[in-house]
Amino acid sequence: MKFDTSTWMMIAFVVAMILSGWKMYPFLVNRTLEDDDTGEDSHEYLVAHMHKVLQETPEVPTVQELHTTMTQHQDFNKEKYWRFNQNKLQQLLYKHYAKHPHLGSIGDIHKELH
Repeated sequence: MKFDTSTWMMIAFVVAMILSGWKMYPFLVNRTLEDDDTGEDSHEYLVAHMHKVLQETPEVPTVQELHTTMTQHQDFNKEKYWRFNQNKLQQLLYKHYAKHPHLGSIGDIHKELH
């Protein structure tokens, strides 16, 4: 069996495509990381945790006090939510206000929970 040059080039091309696909596959897999805090489940957890902390505080906290209280709470998962800062709390509050239009501040949320 004799192969001409174009057949060898086609075989080399197919082998190279298979090898490059195999080498690029790990970069294409889209699985969630263990510390991914951007999903809907993480958002729901943070909102529930915020409600729990607000229920336990007798006075209406500021954003900074709420952040400190949330991160120092015993139920807060520091390994998973290590990126949680005041900016993320502000974004969480804005999403919460958008979902519940009758709420406009931490005081409103605190009043509704008590």
